[in-house]
Amino acid sequence: MKKFKFSFVLLSIMLILAACGNNKETGGDGKEEAADFPKKAVEIIVPYAAGGGTDTVARSFADMAKKELGESVAVVNKEGGGGAVGMQNGINAKADGHTVTMVTVELLTLPHSGLAQFSYKDIKPVALLNEDPAAITVPADAPYNTIEEFIEAAKKEKLKVGNSGTGAIWHLAAAAFEKETGVEFNHVPFEGAAPAITALLGGHVDAVSVSPAEVSSQVKSGKLKVLAVMAEEKVASLPEVPTLKEKGIDLSIGTWRGLAVPKDTPAEVVKVLEEAFGKTAQSDEFKAQLEKMNLGYRYENSEGFSKMLEEKDQLFGDLIPSLKLN
Repeated sequence: MKKFKFSFVLLSIMLILAACGNNKETGGDGKEEAADFPKKAVEIIVPYAAGGGTDTVARSFADMAKKELGESVAVVNKEGGGGAVGMQNGINAKADGHTVTMVTVELLTLPHSGLAQFSYKDIKPVALLNEDPAAITVPADAPYNTIEEFIEAAKKEKLKVGNSGTGAIWHLAAAAFEKETGVEFNHVPFEGAAPAITALLGGHVDAVSVSPAEVSSQVKSGKLKVLAVMAEEKVASLPEVPTLKEKGIDLSIGTWRGLAVPKDTPAEVVKVLEEAFGKTAQSDEFKAQLEKMNLGYRYENSEGFSKMLEEKDQLFGDLIPSLKLN
């Protein structure tokens, strides 16, 4: 609890500093702005450190997108606050389309956790690029071979489910699973998904709720098995694994990455970005890059991305306060 409060104070200071260094001017008349847009290089803010998954996706995408935009696309890392600092910088940027932010699921979870003052309504979504659902994963020799058997076991005893940290997306996924199925887990937090998986392999927890990509090597080697994914559709790398919806459980939750601009960006400028980013996101080259990184693919245009944000915000708005993290 003390750690959480300290993080809140520290994050508040960082966000104030971030806001001070930004320009919130709007882009003026949309048609005039779009006529010669882009006028200069477009910048993508990555709210995490260089070298991570989000950074790698952004850099690959930027390199491909410049062909469609006709201007160079640069990536700038502004990490801190679990992604809050970079996203706040993006929200406060000049709304002329030249500053784009790689937003992630933390755009929705941080505000409901009391760790950010912004809302998804402060940005204009342009394109969703990627989505990875939570996957209920257990040891290969576990006594349950289906999600139904896993639920029955969880009703008889409080299973230990490892996650990537209290309040992190994989903790939220397991908590949402509890609410939907009526079971109760003993949540065991770790400093990321990797140590949670190590604990699972060592028999210290009964299951983990992480992404399919994070357990793919252990599944291929026969050490772990995935019982279900919390996705709208089956995962390409796990075609035999059912979705929860196929099992009658209406739950879809996971992590994702997308591009957005400040909410006041002229609609015509957003349209230029949407067209260029849409072509890039749907290219075979970009899909191959995600596959190479073991990341899931999901493209949505501005309208589809906006709808998804609205739905997921409702989910986290109901879920996170019930966890009493503060």
